[in-house]
Amino acid sequence: MPDRNDRVKENIAGAYYVDSSCIDCDVCRDTAPENFRRSDANSYSFVFKQPLNEEERAACEEALLCCPVEAIGNDGE
Repeated sequence: MPDRNDRVKENIAGAYYVDSSCIDCDVCRDTAPENFRRSDANSYSFVFKQPLNEEERAACEEALLCCPVEAIGNDGE
């Protein structure tokens, strides 16, 4: 389960976030490339852009559900 108090610092403010349990597997970046990026310095993903439309929101939800370590959260903000 994602920990909202352990979000990685690169996340843009908003509902979706990645916490420090990310294992840098590429699933979220492949599933929602408009919204997730890789921190090369830290070897993990982060939310680069919050979803702006239903298509992006659906892709972020798919990434959240497919994350093998449940590092992606949605606070619904």
